Amino acid sequence: MISSYGLRYRNSKTLRMFDWTDEERPVIVQIFGADTDTMASAAAMAEAVGADAIDINLGCPVRKVVRTGAGAALMQNLEQAREVMSAVVQAVSIPVTVKTRKGPDDKHVTAIEVARIAEEVGIAAVTIHGRTAAQGYSGTADWNIIADVKKAVRIPVIGNGDVKSPQDAVRMLTETGCDAVMIGRAALGNPWIFSRTAHYIATGEIPPEPSCAERMEVAREHLRLMTELYGEERGVREMRGQLAWYIKSIPGASQIRRAVSSATTLDEMLALTEEACKQA
Repeated sequence: MISSYGLRYRNSKTLRMFDWTDEERPVIVQIFGADTDTMASAAAMAEAVGADAIDINLGCPVRKVVRTGAGAALMQNLEQAREVMSAVVQAVSIPVTVKTRKGPDDKHVTAIEVARIAEEVGIAAVTIHGRTAAQGYSGTADWNIIADVKKAVRIPVIGNGDVKSPQDAVRMLTETGCDAVMIGRAALGNPWIFSRTAHYIATGEIPPEPSCAERMEVAREHLRLMTELYGEERGVREMRGQLAWYIKSIPGASQIRRAVSSATTLDEMLALTEEACKQA
């Protein structure tokens, strides 16, 4: 998720987000903003540096995004949403997708209207998060709205919200008829959810959960990459929250998590990953 203004004005911190490798393809750059020219310019820049597709954020509920008229604010300003989507589609030759929510709140459900507009202006696919902007990430995602959007448009519909396991993914596909499932927060500290879900969809068999040793091995690789990218001080700081997810549900996790929150060196973090498996 990248600010269109940051790209248009070539903010150095924003430009550093174009850091993918060919191993990671296909790469989709999600942009947010409300100004049509700025969004079009940002999309063109992302295409120029090698993005495989552009995603427009029409659902972020974070206040600093909404107060600029972007993200979830566009669900309440459908004409502006139309102009933004149309401008981005016309600015690039790669596919453009949209991610939105059920609506601003339960009294204003706009997902179907957003999806229909998206289809009209040439958007390739739409992702529906079953929560409203007012919900944020609380409460329960409404999968019925995903099913309703799927019935309303011909372009592919991707379902999102409360997919925490392979079984959830299959249930969403079955109950809503959506074309694909997007997994977000459930991947924190749990990158195996993608391969396990794909295996379950293909075979009907659920692979075992990774062992503590497997979890910590990947956590250490994640830590290594973070410190390689940002340097030890920032890498360790950025990794504190990530490691807390990796150790979730491991016996003694709360005690280790407290130690993680105050760790400042790579050696301290590595020692904590070793300690986690001793307690498992």
